[in-house]
Amino acid sequence: MKISPFVLKPTFRYGSQTPWGGSELARLFHKEAPDPRTGESLEMSVIPSLESTDENGTSLSELISQYGADLTGTAVRGEFPLLLKLIDARERLSVQVHPDDSYAAANENKLGKTEAWVILACKPDASIVYGLKEGTDPGVLKAACESGTGVEDLLNYAPVHVGDVFYIPAGMVHAIGEGIVLYEIQQSSDVTYRFYDWNRTDAAGNKRALHIRQALDVTRYDLDTGKAVPRELSDPNCKRELLLDTPHFKLQRLLDCLNLPFTSHEESFSVLTALSGGFIECDQDKIHLAEGTTLFIPANCRDFRLTAKHCLLAGPAC
Repeated sequence: MKISPFVLKPTFRYGSQTPWGGSELARLFHKEAPDPRTGESLEMSVIPSLESTDENGTSLSELISQYGADLTGTAVRGEFPLLLKLIDARERLSVQVHPDDSYAAANENKLGKTEAWVILACKPDASIVYGLKEGTDPGVLKAACESGTGVEDLLNYAPVHVGDVFYIPAGMVHAIGEGIVLYEIQQSSDVTYRFYDWNRTDAAGNKRALHIRQALDVTRYDLDTGKAVPRELSDPNCKRELLLDTPHFKLQRLLDCLNLPFTSHEESFSVLTALSGGFIECDQDKIHLAEGTTLFIPANCRDFRLTAKHCLLAGPAC
């Protein structure tokens, strides 16, 4: 059964859930952010209580149950594999790390989390925590975490600019810095282990909960801390760049698209986020895509054409 591509309506994490969040998602992408501290717009999500929907309010998990492989693809089996967010960090986030699939399955009964970031906006001196300094060993990190001092000296800081791409495999220590808006594609998991929060306290003087034992269990010390290097792909209808091809997802950047054709790809779905205004034409329908709009492209999709200046296209690694 052929299915038309459809716009996803996001859900949000905000307020006390994201005390570091801000108002940039509303300002840049006209999101209906529910709070001045809205940190995350979950564009494509089947996380319980945080599910995205179609424009009729039907949740993505309901659509998957209804359409099965026509929606997700013949190669997508088991749990829905991906989660897509737009994130606004008014303040820096906690230093954190995510487990791989085996640790998460054994300890959380969930998928692990490998993710990637594309920087969409940032202040001039913005940076992220991206791994550990070379030579840091488990004993030194454990002592610093347990004492609450010295952690910052062990972190690798990377300056960021609009368009930069960072791959964050499970086990990589990381934190989004202050004044950054980014696109995040990741495994469909909400497992995060925080091991440092900059000694911050809330209005009542309480510090955020940390997960030092689990964080130390899953931290890797052998990871590359270089940003991803895009590779240009040949396409007569746009400038197409392969940003990442990982064991869990693929990510492309599409620029200056003019009637770019899309056809069904029965093995897997894909998801397109418009970072500039544009539109698609499918049969006799024309769907406008405002900045920040995310479009779900079913595996067994009706043919359509895309016209837009700047988009990101992601899908599972099938």
